[in-house]
This record gives sequence, C-alpha cells and structure tokens, in this order.
Amino acid sequence: MKRVATIVFLAAAITVVAAVTSAHAGSAATKDDSVVVETKFPAAGELTGKRVSVRNKPALSGKVIKIMKYFRPDFRVQEILAVKSVKDAHDSWWYKISVPGRPNGRMGYIPADSVDLAPTVAQIIVHRGKRTIDVYKHNKHVWHGKVAVGAPGMETPLGHYYVAATFVPYKDPFLGVYALETSAYSKLSDWPGGGVVGIHGTNAPYLLGKAVSHGCVRVSNTTAKKLKRYTPVGTPILIKAN
Repeated sequence: MKRVATIVFLAAAITVVAAVTSAHAGSAATKDDSVVVETKFPAAGELTGKRVSVRNKPALSGKVIKIMKYFRPDFRVQEILAVKSVKDAHDSWWYKISVPGRPNGRMGYIPADSVDLAPTVAQIIVHRGKRTIDVYKHNKHVWHGKVAVGAPGMETPLGHYYVAATFVPYKDPFLGVYALETSAYSKLSDWPGGGVVGIHGTNAPYLLGKAVSHGCVRVSNTTAKKLKRYTPVGTPILIKAN
C-alpha cells in the first residue's frame, strides 16, 4: 500500500509541475525564481507597486528620466507598454518600456518585478498621409476607416505609441461616442488638459479625410465603437507618414 501511495503522490507532483510549466510557457524566471519575466512583446500591464523609477539604461546606476506612479493625476491606473526584456550585469531582469509624454518616442527601463505584463492582442495603425486607420486583433485585420488628422503646423506626431486610457465623453459631443488617450503629445490638442493626442469620435463627420485638428486623430463614431470593442488600454499604436 505504501508503494502505491508513493506512486500516486509522485504522479500528482508531476502533474502540478507540468501545469506550472505550461502556465509560464513563453516566459523566463529571474535568478531567484521569484518573478516571471515576459518574453513575448509588445506586452502591457499595471505596476505592482505605488511607483517606479524609469531609467535611461537597465541598471540601478542609470539616470532616472521619469517617475511613473500607479495612479495618474486623473486617478486612472497608469498603463505600461514594454517592448523587450533585458538582463543586467547582475542577472536581474529589466523591461524596456515606452515612456509617455514629451518628448515623443522616449524609451526607458524599469525592473521586471515592478510590473505585471501580458502580451498585447491588438494594434492600431494610423496612416497620416492617407488619413485612414486600420485595426488588427490577433493579427487579423478587423477594421478600416477614414480619419481627420492635425492641421499644418499642428501635425499629428509620427511614431510608436500606445493606448494610455479610454473613456466615454458623456458631456462632450465634440469627442464623439468614445475616446482613446494615446501616449503621444502634439504642439496643441483639443484633449482635456491640452497636448495629449487622442483618437476619438466626432460630431462633425464631414471633416473626416482632412487635416483640420490640433493633433488628435478624429474618427467616425462607427469606428470609435470598433475601437472600444477591439483595442483595450495598452494597445500599441503606430502613426505612419503614409
């Protein structure tokens, strides 16, 4: 009976190990196995603590270029978008992240144990010259629409960004039925607080296809509803010249 019990116990242990291994597939553990490090990118998620220092290189000796807090000034949770994981000279893992705000396009590094990430499943591509938008979900093209972009002198900025927040603008019909806040900034925008580049619906669809905004990307309310359906917070955004 003892031998049978031992065999049953070993089988159960093997099953548990297999389940844990499967759950962590595509990820790697740090040197002390206390943190699961994401290996599929881009990946997005929330901080695991109240704040984190973003550094200009993956090391504690790196210069702090920004402090990111769990709650933004508007009390929304701060979303993090990472593009790769790297190991420092002491075998500690770091994530290279997209840093929201001016200047556009900044990248920085945060310790891997400061954020809980999961691979993103969608992507938004804005073609500034063609004035169109394409939405992808699980690598499948799910939507194409027309947009309005920034006017001359207030151009919608090119580059790689991400969806930093979303909301339904109940009291502002100018922003349409749904709005995405991006991590990009323009010279000026109609976004609350100014400067932030948003992607939002509109109550003036006749302006779509034109360069008329202060930097935001305006879409039809139909497209805005598709964005609400397909592109959660953390979704990568690429704004291309054409």
